[in-house]
Parts: sequence; structure tokens; C-alpha cells
Amino acid sequence: MANSVEEKTVGIMGGLGPLATLDFFSKLLSATRANTEQDHLHIIIENNPKVPDRHAAISGTGPDAAPHLVQMASNLEQAGADFVVMACNTAHAFQQDIENTLTVPFVSMIDEVVTELREHYSDLSSIGLMAAEGCLAAQLYQRVLKKHGLKPVIWTDSEISRFMSIVYRIKADARTPDIRAALIELANSLTARGAEVIVAGCTEVPLMLSPVDLDVPLISSTDLLVKRTVAYAKGEIALPGI
Repeated sequence: MANSVEEKTVGIMGGLGPLATLDFFSKLLSATRANTEQDHLHIIIENNPKVPDRHAAISGTGPDAAPHLVQMASNLEQAGADFVVMACNTAHAFQQDIENTLTVPFVSMIDEVVTELREHYSDLSSIGLMAAEGCLAAQLYQRVLKKHGLKPVIWTDSEISRFMSIVYRIKADARTPDIRAALIELANSLTARGAEVIVAGCTEVPLMLSPVDLDVPLISSTDLLVKRTVAYAKGEIALPGI
């Protein structure tokens, strides 16, 4: 049986969208070494698909998403979460608002991806970003990559628009061959511009795309956050700020 004294309770900000949250939770279960149900982690999920569209909020064309995200984080802490993660890249544009309301650590998906790049892909410098419109507009990955001397490779405006139409189809549970083909084509457009590794910086991407689909390494922000979440919860690595 798991040692509950050592393990930490995980709080997940989800519903952004729900299928990506389901994927994250399913992978958390699979990544946890468990012989009995008691060996699994204590996980609290705040699945709130009512949060306003993050892309519209970032562009200023829609309602502010921050108050909803702040409330979600607060709910998780009050429910007993020892640290909080969020299964959405774009919503990290509101990370500061979230951290301001928490007294427990918030684990940034963006920071975890960049740490992975620096630790395990240090020989590569051009990073292709398969990220959504709001994520790119907020410079979430570009800013951190440039800080560490890495070059972000991004799409044209028309390619971003095409990607967004695909993302909303995936959110509506469309899982068709043409969607996978379109994602592969969009990924290849980044490698054609020099990307040596691709970051799936949108949690809908891993629902359709896997490393075997590409000729360069594919880093799934979902899979990486899953791995790190388990390690944080089990006390194998120290939480940020601790």
C-alpha cells in the first residue's frame, strides 16, 4: 500500500477542454505504479468547461478567463490539493493570477516542457511549436525558449487559423484520419522551417498525434506533465518553490 504520509494530493484544473482532461487523468493512472487501488494517487479534478474561451480572453475580444481559473485553483486548494497542475497550455497566460491566489505550489506545464528540452535535448536549438492561437499570441513558449537561448519556430497566420479549426473539431470529439493527416502536415511545415524537435504545446494534439507520426522528436506537454506530476506527488522530486 502507498505511503500516504509521503504522497501529496494532486489538484487538476481541467475541462479546458474535457477530452484533454480525460486524457491527462487516464495517463496519470497508467503512469502510477499501482498493484492495488490504494496505491493510486489521491487526485482532485476541477473539471470546469464553463471557463470563457481563453483565446478570446487573451486577444481582448471575449470575457476575462482569469476569475474563473482563479476560483478553480482556490477550490482545489480548499479541497485539499497539495499542489496544482493545469491540463491546458493556453490557460497558462493567466498563471500569475492563479499563483497569486494559491498558497500551495502551481506546476507550470510550460516550464516543465522547457526544462525537458534543456535537460534531454540540449543538442537541439530550433523548437517547433504546435500551439494554439492564444498560447502563441501570449508568447508563453517563445519568451521562455528565447530566455534560454533556444529558437522558437512558429506557423504563419494562415497555418495558425487552420490549426485552430482542427483544435475545435478535436474538442468536439472528431477523431478522423483527415485530422491526423492535417496535423502531420502542420508539424512538417515546422520541420521544413528548421525545427529539430516539435513541442505539442496544445493538449488536444496528443489526442491525435504520436511520435511515430513525425521524423523528428515530438514532446507531448500532456505526457511530460503526467510524468512530472507523478514524481512530484510521490516526493521523488521537489515541487517548485520548495
